[in-house]
Amino acid sequence: MPTKRPPIKRALGTPMSTEPENQNESQTTENAANQPPELAAESTANGGETSIEDLQSQLADAEKRVLLAHADLENFRRRNRREMQDQMRYASLTLMTGILESVDNLQRAIEAYETEPNGDGLVEGVKLVSQQIEACLENHGCKKINAVGEPFDPNLHQAIQMQPSAEHAANLVAADLRPGFQLHERVIRPSQVFVSTGPDSTKN
Repeated sequence: MPTKRPPIKRALGTPMSTEPENQNESQTTENAANQPPELAAESTANGGETSIEDLQSQLADAEKRVLLAHADLENFRRRNRREMQDQMRYASLTLMTGILESVDNLQRAIEAYETEPNGDGLVEGVKLVSQQIEACLENHGCKKINAVGEPFDPNLHQAIQMQPSAEHAANLVAADLRPGFQLHERVIRPSQVFVSTGPDSTKN
């Protein structure tokens, strides 16, 4: 009778062969490596990541927002330029309004003189106009420069002549021939003055 072989028992702790599984994994990896790029991109898209179409759409939206922002900025700059030009053109509007009132009063004084040449209407009218114009200039920061009796200042005064004066000491302004004006802190026209050299010593 043939002898029966005892069944082979696998030792405890001995791992079973995994060759078939490793072969399947390597085959899968090789197939993925040999897969065309188009199929790989489609596989990636199907895997839940952003597709190329979505990225292109987002890029188009971003470009559109950038163009709109540039357009808004250009409109803002154009509007500011227009407002600045208007401010420069009409900066003297209130000054002109004040001067026009003085011109009206001067015209009334002339008409009063034509009606009554011997009256004092013209003189009073001219004085009133002069006061109005001076007040209008002061309201806009343009003030007359004090000269007579003040120390000579080349930044404010223009010396026309030096002459003796019994009323004013040396280097003081003795007479103001043409008043000067100052706009805020800037001299727009210096005063033309006579500067005193002190009392006349030849008279002693």
